Formats: sequence, structure tokens, C-alpha cells
Amino acid sequence: MGYYIAPRFLDKLAVHITKNFLKLPGVRVPLILGIHGRKGEGKTFQCELVFEKMGIEVTLISGGELESPDAGDPARLIRLRYRETAELIKVRGKMCVLMINDLDAGAGRFDEGTQYTVNTQLVNATLMNIADNPTDVQLPGSYDSTPLNRVPIIVTGNDFSTLYAPLIRDGRMDKFYWEPDRDDKVGIVKGIFEPDGLSPREVEQLVDTFINQSIDFFSALRSRIYDEQIRNYIHKVGFEQVSLNVVNSVEGPPEFKKPNFTLSHLIESGNLMVGEHKRVENSQLVDEYNRLNRGRNYYQSAPTAAVTPISQPSNGATPEVKTNGFQKEQASSPHLTLETQEQIRQLLSQGYKISIEHVDERRFRTGSWQSCVNSHIDAESDAISNLESTLTEYSGEYVRLVGIDPKAKRRVVETIIQRPHGKN
Repeated sequence: MGYYIAPRFLDKLAVHITKNFLKLPGVRVPLILGIHGRKGEGKTFQCELVFEKMGIEVTLISGGELESPDAGDPARLIRLRYRETAELIKVRGKMCVLMINDLDAGAGRFDEGTQYTVNTQLVNATLMNIADNPTDVQLPGSYDSTPLNRVPIIVTGNDFSTLYAPLIRDGRMDKFYWEPDRDDKVGIVKGIFEPDGLSPREVEQLVDTFINQSIDFFSALRSRIYDEQIRNYIHKVGFEQVSLNVVNSVEGPPEFKKPNFTLSHLIESGNLMVGEHKRVENSQLVDEYNRLNRGRNYYQSAPTAAVTPISQPSNGATPEVKTNGFQKEQASSPHLTLETQEQIRQLLSQGYKISIEHVDERRFRTGSWQSCVNSHIDAESDAISNLESTLTEYSGEYVRLVGIDPKAKRRVVETIIQRPHGKN
């Protein structure tokens, strides 16, 4: 296939890698290049094409290797492979880089339900240390004073806002947001379908038909075209004989004729794929199951006595609650203040989701809040029932209501609605 390298992508990687191998007087060069963007846009594959074009050797680390049952192993792995790559530069006399795929998946914190482990802390700290001292990277338990060759680090991910902020600051990490434009998509898709005889005009029509789809969609579409032939082959040899004919056949693997790669057939198959994906997005069965389970568990264990969510002042006045300007309305629960109920309604009406967190007095000073729900709440009745249950269960702790923007993956409101008795 005639693979296409986006000019912007090639330029950014080539400049970053070359700059790290040059000695520029008085210039502090960021060691890490962070390539982030939507899923399925070919970030890793574009990197591989650039490395091949420039003759660069790569040492790979997967985001899945950044966690281990043994504390410190992932951080040691990063240091070890960095030193190995530096040795390759010295021995082979050519450019080499260290690449970490899906860094945010291995070291990021997406929401209050994501555990922040010792390994996560050590991975962030190790990358920060290497970025600050790229020629002095030591392994635990040993010290070598010989300076290492500087090794550029390339990391990919979808959302770098989930990473530890000091790691991605300017000076340590240079950021590059990869979002292919129409010309990039046309070039990449043309390379994908080059063996199939699609004309440049047909490629453009295919891209324009599915302009909002990622690059991986078109690669998966080409693979799907072969399904019909494979299905016919399975029915021809029989389900019982497929294994013998494919894996251990004396006649060799089966051969297939060129499938139907006409534009109309591609668009038809593409629409089927889009429909399947929309069904996944629209079903949201997990939310439905969790909502039913939460409601069932609450009504089975809900107390009959009234719940007072906030310690009342001695003068009997209503305690002050942060409402972000929300007005009071008729309450739907006798256990929560009018302000809290209205805040829940306003958040849900704006498309936000609700979460509930608690913390004891000791952990309150360090901000170590813990979530009280398994998933974000998007129904008013669920929010009220879960909040009442939480206030009862954690009556002697701080409890707060959190509003979350699901699209931006950020918090919009954090309101403490209960404090331990005697705390202001």
C-alpha cells in the first residue's frame, strides 16, 4: 500500500527528534513530545511511518505496562528502556527514540473512580525526572556517572488533561494535537484503498460521505468487505471443517478473489457500521442496569426516620448552602434542603451528570475524597435517593455533590452539603 504521511505530522516529529540530537547553546529543548487527539485517528501508525522514513529505531512501551502488582516495576522499566535506547544510539550511531503508547490510559486519572496508585505516582515522577535530567538516568540500587546520550521520548494518548499537570508543562513536554483535516483523510484513505482500484474522485466521495468518522473506520471498512467471501467459504467447506482447512491444511491457506470494492458497496457497508456503532452509543444498558440496582438497593435499605443532611445551627436558622444562583422551588424530598434539590435539577437539566463523594475529617485536610456511587447519575430520583442514603450512611463525615460535564470530562460544581457536627 502507498501509505500517506501527513505533512504536519512529519514536520512536527522530524523537528522535535532532530532538535533533541542537536546541541543548541542556551536553548532548553523539551525531551517529551505528547501527541494527543481523538481515538482512531492513526497517531501511532503515523509515528511508525515517520520513523521508517527517517530511519529511526524505536523502543516501545505500552500504557498497559505502566501498572504492576509490584510497586516500582513500571518506573524501573521506563528507566531501563531509556538506558537501553541510549546505548543503541551509542553503538549504532543513528537516531533512536523511546515511544510510550496510550500514556493517559496507563498513568492518567479520568474521574473520581480511577485509582491513583503508587505506580501511577512513580511513573509520573520518573518521566518528570528524566525530562529534567535526560543524560543522568539511573537504575534503582546502582549508580553510573557516565553521561548518557539524550533520547527523545514520544508519547501518544487521547486526553492529556488526565495526566499529572507538572509532567505536561512547557519545558518538559511539547504538545501536538493531531486532528487530520479533509486533505489528510483523503490522502490516508487513498493509501488504504490503493490496491483496490478506487479513483481519486471516488476516494473523495467516500471520505465526504463519512467525514466525521476516524481513520480507523476506513481501515475497518476495507476489512469488512472481505466478510462476504469468508462467509461463503465457511458455508462451502462446512463449519466442522473450517479449522482443518484454515490452520493445518495440506493444500495451503484458502485464496480469495478480489471483493466488490465499488463505491456504492463501500458506502452501503459503511452505513451498516455507523448504524451498529450508534446502537452501542444509544443503548446505554449499563446505566439502565445500574439505575435499577441503585433504586432497588435504596428502597430495600432506606431508613424510615428523617435524615438531616447538615448540622443545624443552634439558633434554628437554615444552614447556608452554596447554590450557584439556583432559585428555590417546591421540594421533592423532605430530607434534603430546597437549595440542594434545586441544584440537582438545574445540573441535570443542563445535561450534566451527578456524582456524590464523602471523606472523613482526617482525609478532608488532604482532599482525599471517595466516590459513593459506581457510575455518574443522570436521573433526579436516583440522585436524591443516593444522596439521602449517603447522608445517612456517612452522617459523621463530609459529603459533597459533584456536577460533571460528560462531554468535556470535567467538573463544573463541587458543593459540600454535609459537614461533621461542630465543623463550619
